[in-house]
Amino acid sequence: MSALVLALVAGAVVGLALGGLGGGGSVLAVPALIYLLGFTPAAATTASLIIITATSLTALYAHARAGNVRWKAGTLFAVAGLVPAAAAGTVAAHLPQALLTAAFAAVAALAAARMLRPACPAAGHSRHAAQPAKAAGAGAGLGALTGLLGVGGGFLAVPALVSVLAFEMQAAVGTSLLVISANSLASLVTRGATTAGVDWTAIAPFTGAAILGAWDGKRLAAKVTGTRLQRAFALVLLAVAALMLVDAFRRVDAFG
Repeated sequence: MSALVLALVAGAVVGLALGGLGGGGSVLAVPALIYLLGFTPAAATTASLIIITATSLTALYAHARAGNVRWKAGTLFAVAGLVPAAAAGTVAAHLPQALLTAAFAAVAALAAARMLRPACPAAGHSRHAAQPAKAAGAGAGLGALTGLLGVGGGFLAVPALVSVLAFEMQAAVGTSLLVISANSLASLVTRGATTAGVDWTAIAPFTGAAILGAWDGKRLAAKVTGTRLQRAFALVLLAVAALMLVDAFRRVDAFG
């Protein structure tokens, strides 16, 4: 199968995840870029940020038109993550490839576990009082993950918005796209020099297919229950995490 076809198919799947779930696209984009299109882990994280930024902004526009974005909470999440995203993006360029792969696999497995676990919101008053601090803390952590691993953070933002702030699924999906867009842009700023060497012949069709897929994902989310979408995506994440852990150990053995 040609690289162009692989890029189009992978991009469509990434777009569906972002548009339908408000996250998870980058967790699929990075391994797709590595294993299907031959990118190194470092190059894949940079390319993923380019793809996810463009796609999440498109999906954000679609969800905002439908009234699914909680701008105040989303802005708090996003602002708290800007500095960690920029700092972690600088650090990522100096880390071993095997470590990046293993860390990404661990994050993917964690995201899958969070999606499979039923939400257990706390009592109304105490949770409401702790919302701003929890939102800021979660936003900072998501920003660091974005900069370090090239992920938008939506796959962790959605569970946080549902369980911590008691958002309904549609609002969590839409608001997470605001967080993804801001974090990805902040991280891209620190990687500006590395974007010059990326393979645009692969990234351009990947991004185009992802943008189109995001619109389809938005329509899919309106027809399928959020729980069913989360469970299906969690199973995919577990498979991706297992694959990347095996690859990380293989890289360590090769240089050991």
